[in-house]
Amino acid sequence: MRIMIILSALLMQLCLGATYSWSVYVQNLKILVGITQTQAQIPFSVFYFIFPLTMIFSGTLVDKIGPRIAAISGGLLFGSGWIISSFGIHNFTYTILGNGVIAGIGAGIAYIVPISTCIKWFPNNKGLVTGVAVAGFGGGAALVSTAAGYMLKLGLTPFTLFGYFGVIFMILIVFSGFFMRNPPNFSKAGTIKLGFREVLTDKRFIILYFAMFTGLAAGFAINANIKEFYKTATLMTGVSAVSFFAIANAIGRVAWGGIFDRFNSRSIIQLNLLAQALLLFASPLIVTSPIGLQIFAAIAGFNYGGVLVIYAGSVARVWGADKVGSIYGWLFSANIPGAVAPLFAGYFYDKTGSFTIPLYVLATIILIAVVILKLTKDQYTI
Repeated sequence: MRIMIILSALLMQLCLGATYSWSVYVQNLKILVGITQTQAQIPFSVFYFIFPLTMIFSGTLVDKIGPRIAAISGGLLFGSGWIISSFGIHNFTYTILGNGVIAGIGAGIAYIVPISTCIKWFPNNKGLVTGVAVAGFGGGAALVSTAAGYMLKLGLTPFTLFGYFGVIFMILIVFSGFFMRNPPNFSKAGTIKLGFREVLTDKRFIILYFAMFTGLAAGFAINANIKEFYKTATLMTGVSAVSFFAIANAIGRVAWGGIFDRFNSRSIIQLNLLAQALLLFASPLIVTSPIGLQIFAAIAGFNYGGVLVIYAGSVARVWGADKVGSIYGWLFSANIPGAVAPLFAGYFYDKTGSFTIPLYVLATIILIAVVILKLTKDQYTI
């Protein structure tokens, strides 16, 4: 049964991670609908606002209705959102509503299910099992972006693909959802309930929230705009960059999860943030050719993969495995301010033709988080 839990978790996340392929569609959307780089990022940014906003409540919802019903409900909404977005060829608002709002709600309900369920089934390997469970979220983008790239090259529009993918995602997530359940010996009896205000004012939560926000913002800014990092990149060069980011993202989740299990949370978080900051500062030196773009995408994806693992594991260590559903859902709302990063980066690109300034700003904010973690080492155990 534990094997089916892991496989189902991977399949669910393969579908839910499809939004990471967004940059593959951007150039075509700009031409078909007549919009700017900033406007083309609106569905992506709305998704990463609604997705974590929903997770604030979905963790508690999963505890009430159970992982199976939550997963199936989320899958129906996520797939429906992509189908609705296919009507964006007539009015781009449909794409914002579908890929942004409805798919965001569906992902917010379904995403926490495989994480919290797997941690309950594998309590002694929180980091590794979380990494494996969410590796599909990055790997899914690689599959979808590659498939989408070839179909776009054949002449299909992004809106046609949105409809096809929506049907596929709905079927696969609902199928996987049937296997999601808590272990037979799991019981919530005797657990201590923690209120939202109590956790929100906990200094450990605040530190983790800010650190996670900085890591997410960097990953979003790169992922959503990655093709434009190298101005003369062809469609397939951009597609391969998205795929490199996604594959490295998936590998990074497993690798960072394995590392996490062997060291304390604070040290791993600092290491991950420093790796991201150094890459952002070095970006003008790396992205000078198509090969440089691929290398940059791979390193960025690997580093970003750790963000979606080490904080979930940290929550389990600080507050307990039974609190992952609710507290990690609240912590995951760091995606909301982080979702502004693609718009921030896109705005500077539209104005200056370069991403250097926004990347340097994000790197500086990341270093501030590292300093905070260092200064609070003796005050708060993370």
